[in-house]
Amino acid sequence: MNGLALLRALGPIDAKSIGRDSFLRWMAIVPLLIALAARWVMPIVIQRLERVLDFELIAVYPAIMGAVLLQLVPLFTGIVVGFLLLDQRDDHTLTALQVTPLSLNGYLAYRLAAPTLLSVLLTLIVMPLAGFAGIGLGPLLLTAAVAGLLAPLFALALAAFAANKVQGFALIKAAGFILSPPLLAYFVPSGWQLALGIFPSYWPARLYWLYLAGQNNFWVYLVAGVLYQALLLTLLVRRFNRIMAQ
Repeated sequence: MNGLALLRALGPIDAKSIGRDSFLRWMAIVPLLIALAARWVMPIVIQRLERVLDFELIAVYPAIMGAVLLQLVPLFTGIVVGFLLLDQRDDHTLTALQVTPLSLNGYLAYRLAAPTLLSVLLTLIVMPLAGFAGIGLGPLLLTAAVAGLLAPLFALALAAFAANKVQGFALIKAAGFILSPPLLAYFVPSGWQLALGIFPSYWPARLYWLYLAGQNNFWVYLVAGVLYQALLLTLLVRRFNRIMAQ
């Protein structure tokens, strides 16, 4: 079954599943709301904080908030797909797929490609909406593509490590541990920054900062980020397949 046929067969089902679940509906639109807040609300808050703290924050705001959005868009997209996977695993839909012409690997290919592409498209909308598109369309597209790989990572992490939705919500709360440390890299000397590369969300953030600084060694980080995330994705797919084989 080719990709277009998969989209025609499973796309309407996914749309209905998301439409019935208020939590998933909110997850789908939260990035847009955050982008609007980043453009119109947060600068006002930061200006007031600057007066209280007597410290300039607005100078680092585009770099930090832009990196946050690059992480949040795939996070929320991955959460939606991850909960769909949990639902379909609990309903034994995935087990039933194994006796149809659609293989589990084919289904996973659709499941992982969809959030990646959706995350890239949303990033291309959210970053300009928030006012952080100054790096140019080409660099933004490349950065969005690297960040988009976080979406299937988040989705598979939910499906591979959460036994049910309750555990899934716990994992979402723990996602802050993955998202927060890479932001520290902006303030860490360059020699120590790569230590934070163990967190997959570091790579799109680092790429974005290089573009902002006008540095020309971004290709090294782009390739390294893609390869590292591909490795993590392979490991998660194997774990998920082992769970489904039990």
